[in-house]
Amino acid sequence: MAKNPEEWMKQADYDMETAEYLYKGGRHFYAVFMCHLSLEKALKGIHQKKFNVIPSSINNLPYLVEKVQLQLPNEFSDMIATLNRLRLFPYYPDNLQKMLEGYDKEKMGKIIARGREALKWLKTMGKVE
Repeated sequence: MAKNPEEWMKQADYDMETAEYLYKGGRHFYAVFMCHLSLEKALKGIHQKKFNVIPSSINNLPYLVEKVQLQLPNEFSDMIATLNRLRLFPYYPDNLQKMLEGYDKEKMGKIIARGREALKWLKTMGKVE
């Protein structure tokens, strides 16, 4: 467990870089999963900085946004909801081919790019660099 907000943000950056790496390698649904993890860690860093307490292990992004009392810009709200829904697929695989077809490269690229923007915004809101 991270002991300070800065560590959460370092890991959020690392996870976003991993998401981009996986995306370039064609592992789109894992890239989306890592993008989710990146934003989750950023939100937990904000939580720890704001409340001076280690956040719970909950990984529901809309819940975490609410918990840290942030008003997301509209362009991030939809993406956060989408990421939250898509993150479950790698945990509970149904059919690999179906999953691969469902993670369209262009669509996932947009989600990851927006995730990178959201991470930058969250770091500004948390004033943790």
